[in-house]
Amino acid sequence: MIEIRNLSKTYDAKHIQHEALCDINLTIDDGDIFGIIGVSGAGKSTLVRCINLLERPTTGRVLIDGDDVTDFKGRQLLELRSRIGMIFQDFSLFAQRTVLENVRFPLAVRHQDKQESYKRAQELLELVGLADKARNYPSQLSGGQQQRVAIARALANSPHIILCDEATSALDSLTTESILELLRDINQRFGVTIVVITHSMDVVRSICNKVAVIDDSRIVEQGTTEEVFARPKAAITERLLKTAGDHD
Repeated sequence: MIEIRNLSKTYDAKHIQHEALCDINLTIDDGDIFGIIGVSGAGKSTLVRCINLLERPTTGRVLIDGDDVTDFKGRQLLELRSRIGMIFQDFSLFAQRTVLENVRFPLAVRHQDKQESYKRAQELLELVGLADKARNYPSQLSGGQQQRVAIARALANSPHIILCDEATSALDSLTTESILELLRDINQRFGVTIVVITHSMDVVRSICNKVAVIDDSRIVEQGTTEEVFARPKAAITERLLKTAGDHD
């Protein structure tokens, strides 16, 4: 379970304060595929980066499985991040490493047994349907294939949680659907909690069982996806739904 309590994040830029997040309260249950949706600049990426402490909250707390992790540093922080996989919009693969080495990287960092780590990486490539691409380099793959490699890498340490920061926004609609299907399968097969940051209502509709809408640094609405889509309360939610409808 992820619990975010009264979380705010303020940046200082040339003595001008910018409030990226304001008094965020969220509970994400084990096994959820939880969407956090908003327009560009709303604060959603900052929020997801606060969960694994890539960004430190200015105030408020982050609890993972009941443990307050907000002030974790050093070894505690490394252990926390090994339990939380992350998938980025730009894939963030190492261009000079093979696909297999990219997937193995988190295990190598933790000095896992070499033979075992290669075996694990190969198994994960099979899981994402890329076993035959192990010796290829990222530049030899399509965008969708690169994102599958990134998903395999995120699974390397058998995480409890996967954070997806606009993981499909660089992909075409057919590739997006195949990636969402893969994430859905991983959620059902392994019980991994998945947090999906997106600006797309279609992505939320396709994969998420719960959703929170963020606007101007605040959560303005949250609930089951079905409830929020059927009875939107916030103006931004209605606008996002209308935009999604216009694209149908």
